[in-house]
Amino acid sequence: MRAVWVLLPALAALSAYYVYLPLPGAVSDPWKLMLLDATFRAVQQTCHLIHYLRLSHHLIVLNYLICTFDKLKSVSSEDIKITDAVFDGVEVRVFEPPAKGDESLKRSVVYIHGGGWALASARTSLYNNLCRIMAESLNAVVVSVEYRLVPEVRFPEQYYDALRATKYFLQPDVLAEYSVDPSRIAVSGDSAGGNLAAAVCHQLSKEENLTVRPKLQALIYPVLQAFDFNTPSYQQNMNMPVLPRAVMINYWIDYLNGNYDLAHELLINNHTALNVGRALSFRARLNWTSLLPPSFQKNYKPVVQSTGTAAIVEQLPALLDARAVPLLVDDATLARQPPTYVLTCENDVLRDDGAMYAKRLERAGVPVTLDHFHDCFHGCMIFTVWPTDFSAGVQTRNSYIKWLDENL
Repeated sequence: MRAVWVLLPALAALSAYYVYLPLPGAVSDPWKLMLLDATFRAVQQTCHLIHYLRLSHHLIVLNYLICTFDKLKSVSSEDIKITDAVFDGVEVRVFEPPAKGDESLKRSVVYIHGGGWALASARTSLYNNLCRIMAESLNAVVVSVEYRLVPEVRFPEQYYDALRATKYFLQPDVLAEYSVDPSRIAVSGDSAGGNLAAAVCHQLSKEENLTVRPKLQALIYPVLQAFDFNTPSYQQNMNMPVLPRAVMINYWIDYLNGNYDLAHELLINNHTALNVGRALSFRARLNWTSLLPPSFQKNYKPVVQSTGTAAIVEQLPALLDARAVPLLVDDATLARQPPTYVLTCENDVLRDDGAMYAKRLERAGVPVTLDHFHDCFHGCMIFTVWPTDFSAGVQTRNSYIKWLDENL
């Protein structure tokens, strides 16, 4: 019996040590965030062990566990018609609100989910719930794109899936089938989905034969660059839940079909050193000393290697491909973008990706709303359902939907 009383405090102490993380004082729901992060870490470590034992790819196992857990808290609605369809070979889930009175046409949002190009699904309750609430609140048809994931496919397949589904939906006869107003369509996404949404909008703006184009784009803490992993937000939030810097680098490596042995060289920016000739022409487009406000730059210094490893870009040419890295796109393409909403969170390695994109769009003459949240963290907008319900999630979701309601 004495052994039990000794063991229980020891286990409690170990659990507390594993869960506790020093977080900034302004973070919303800090203990709940620590518990969420501890759960993620434990699951990821289990998945990596399975990968190490060569039983399955760790991302396949992780996504299976996420989707299995997520089904336990599905939220449904009798007011929204939810159907699964295939748009030009790409699976989508369509959310349609009921017709109201004599209203003939509805506005619409094409939504692309996040998850590091490797996780989550349009069918999980987290995104099902978000898209249902969007459809209800905006009285809009929401098309949620079920693009294929890593490791089944790598870049550029996710991009092509999102592009094909969006272009199919923009056809006048398809819009008529769903009673959508062709002049009131937004393309949107969060995290890796924000990356795909931005890249899709870039391509749509170049296609001369399109008769229907998005009115707006709305990006939620988007992943927009792999050029500099030492921006102020990458340095400030390198160990923040839910997306530490090392994890984001690994997502990039997986997406671009690279080797994890490159992680350290990417972390110290060896791939974009001054002697890497192919990277030099892009440097001004990601110069955060001129693109970020002083409140974001703080006292951080640029990390620019004079001598790096040019072979990294040869192995992963997509590191300098604007379809994968939308922040590298030229100014002429930026100038053709629709009015844009960018949501950023202070406690997020990707904060500066979104802020730099907003500034570049602004300089190109595009109307931009940068909606910054000082107490929020990456991924928070989908965490609104128990047991992963955060005040930050409701706060950011409401602000996002409000902007769409006022501008779409």
